[in-house]
Amino acid sequence: MPQFLSTTDADFESRFAALLTAKREDSPDVDDTVAAIIADVRARGDAAVLELTQKFDRLTLTPTTMRFSAAEIAAECARVSDADRQALELAADRIRAYHSRQMPDDAMWTDDTGASLGWRWTPVSAAGLYVPGGLASYPSSVLMNAIPAKVAGVQRLAIVVPTPDGICNPLVLMAAKIAGVDEIYRIGGAQAVAALAYGTQTIAPVDKITGPGNAFVAAAKRRVFGKVGIDMIAGPSEILVIADKNNDPDWIALDLLSQAEHDESAQSILITDDAGFGQAVAKEVEKRLETLERRAIAGPSWRDFGAIITVRDMDEAVTLSDRIAPEHLEICTDDADALSGKITHAGAIFIGSWTPEAIGDYIGGPNHVLPTARSARFSSGLSVMDFIKRTTLSRMTPDALAAIGASAERLAISESLQAHGLSVRARLDRLNRGET
Repeated sequence: MPQFLSTTDADFESRFAALLTAKREDSPDVDDTVAAIIADVRARGDAAVLELTQKFDRLTLTPTTMRFSAAEIAAECARVSDADRQALELAADRIRAYHSRQMPDDAMWTDDTGASLGWRWTPVSAAGLYVPGGLASYPSSVLMNAIPAKVAGVQRLAIVVPTPDGICNPLVLMAAKIAGVDEIYRIGGAQAVAALAYGTQTIAPVDKITGPGNAFVAAAKRRVFGKVGIDMIAGPSEILVIADKNNDPDWIALDLLSQAEHDESAQSILITDDAGFGQAVAKEVEKRLETLERRAIAGPSWRDFGAIITVRDMDEAVTLSDRIAPEHLEICTDDADALSGKITHAGAIFIGSWTPEAIGDYIGGPNHVLPTARSARFSSGLSVMDFIKRTTLSRMTPDALAAIGASAERLAISESLQAHGLSVRARLDRLNRGET
């Protein structure tokens, strides 16, 4: 059974604080191993990647077979049913339409001195997407990572997807084809991250790496950050549902289990203003766990990290929600729209009882790559903005430089940066001589 908390309990604050700080994943110290793998790939390139692929994925490759050929991709895609392909295409269309609206505008204006100022947005040249491999891989993650990159204008998008024992998921390759991925490599682990970051004889380096992975992949992304950009270091999935008694307890139970079935370390929390409703949801969760295919995963997640919190009112629910800063927040109340407007910290908000979080995982449109472990307090989910960067623009006229140059010189002198000041003074002196 999950934890049951109430804000009226004398020990609520201490128990809630413990819930927020509970360690939800076994994170072995893999940094030394990852550091050695990255160094090996940097030194030996393809040879290191191939040896490590043989060791960890039991797959023998050559430089020419690391990348899926066009014929192999076509053959795997042919195995995808029409219904699955159509579902992927609908999801892709919706994701593309949503992310297209995120593209910011360039700007340029002239201020009152006559200086022209502005900015311009440009995409990274190349991006790499890590996709967990085998039959447990998720084609939806391919769409969510690749489509924003392509919308942003990334010219080269490479995917690395491990294929243990040579097994791949045709849906992943179909998703990559639909999203417009340019290169697909059947490698994974820290060695694949290193190959994307530093390049090998076969794989050209990229500018940014996105996508989920295990502890080794996460550690590798941390280590290569700075050489390349990364999206985030994601932890176990989590959902918070705020619901009143005017809901079907079974619906809410299923919403909670939709995250619990991801990982034994995932966390599902219900906040309600009706203790009886909370008990009813708990009973429905137990009933569903009897038949759920992934009950061996969802059960421990719900037992070890699940919680049902009873609050005095929905304003209190909002306060607790912002302290949790959940990855996913469902609001299933009579005033869901108004309540959502009060939320400050959440990766994604699903408004109303007819908006299950699972829609967001696949086909809603917004991205499902979201900040976990309370990082929604200071970060956002994956978007087009992750694949573009802003360059500022400035142009001085002689009059503009005459108006502001002396102050720039003054500040340079105050910082003992003589050449800075002289570079401005040389131009001001020319203006003072009447030369332009």
